[in-house]
Amino acid sequence: MKTNARIFLLLTVFYIVDAAGYAIWATVVNGKIEVIGTAAISMLVFLSGFITFYLYKTNTVQGVVPEDRLDANIEDGDAEIGFFSPWSWWPLALGLFAAMAFASLAIGWWLFFIAFPLALVAIIGFVFEYSRGQHAH
Repeated sequence: MKTNARIFLLLTVFYIVDAAGYAIWATVVNGKIEVIGTAAISMLVFLSGFITFYLYKTNTVQGVVPEDRLDANIEDGDAEIGFFSPWSWWPLALGLFAAMAFASLAIGWWLFFIAFPLALVAIIGFVFEYSRGQHAH
């Protein structure tokens, strides 16, 4: 965690230098400041700065994690991620119908009216997969 924070701190400093250099270079070449590129690179300063702050804050609150210890084993960082059904077809259906609904932005709204109800069925099936049938609890 601490190493990641330091890497993002270096990125923040690099983006500050890069944004200043770009603004000066664009002003010299064009005779006026190039607003869009300067603003875009300046937003990278804020982005990496926020991530740096988050990582430093998390590191101070959480303490030393196994990834930062030199004597840690692989299984020290292994935690319970969650339960996933290896035989479930609902995530595939949900992904397919969600992709269809998103593609309706480019293809046409008529596709959304087909994909959205099917995506709702896939969400309900995915959520209630263990509530009925063979694997009910």
